[in-house]
Amino acid sequence: MKREALKIGVFDSGLGGLTVLQAISSTIKGAKLFYIADTKNAPYGNKTSQQILQYVLDITDYFIENHQIDALVVACNTATSASIATLRERYPNLMIVGTEPAIKPAIEQTQTAKVGVLATPATLRGDKYQSLVERLSGIKEVELFEQACPGLVEHIENRTLESKESRALLTAWLLPMKRAKVDTIVLGCTHYPLASSAIKEIMSESVTLLDSGMAIANRLFTLLKERGHKNSGNLEINLYTTGKIDKDFVDTLVGKPIEPITL
Repeated sequence: MKREALKIGVFDSGLGGLTVLQAISSTIKGAKLFYIADTKNAPYGNKTSQQILQYVLDITDYFIENHQIDALVVACNTATSASIATLRERYPNLMIVGTEPAIKPAIEQTQTAKVGVLATPATLRGDKYQSLVERLSGIKEVELFEQACPGLVEHIENRTLESKESRALLTAWLLPMKRAKVDTIVLGCTHYPLASSAIKEIMSESVTLLDSGMAIANRLFTLLKERGHKNSGNLEINLYTTGKIDKDFVDTLVGKPIEPITL
């Protein structure tokens, strides 16, 4: 009897998690993937931890009740920080992969011992981020330049990164890092890889930008393999949104035309 394909739920506050979906698509085969862009409640970065936790629980319950998912990917640093402990406690039988900033590889790779971290305000003030930094501080002595980026998610979602306002924000955040000779920047939000070109233009091409996409995909691959997944065949992608979404931008990120379904 043919085994039913494993089902994977992935979500973010908007389009940022599609950068994670890109990595998953290049790694995982023979599964059904359901992606929710929670654009109605975006951005998460300026919400309270309790608000974010409720959004996450509502989405997870939807995935379980309507799609019977086997695995959940929290494709958002902010949501992971606010919810991952509760998710693992509440859904012990669900494979759960969270997102955390790529600080460890940044510390290992930097040549100047100067590492920048761009993240949402909620991620930087969260206990998960603080404990991660504390845990990794012993690898080697590195100076971290942490920068909250309020409004950047909105510029990415609205495709206004080329605007004067957006460039002024990025320049104000990045010039202190450039002057300090930061050579590695952690993109601590799944939206931020979509601003890579603008960041490199300001910092210069020599800067290394690190995100979490492939680390998430590889972790998911390991968990699925442990569950007996053969990783062959097509990956079926289904996209849902809770509000407005830029379909052309979605098609570009996914790599093919896809019709979002509004929940």
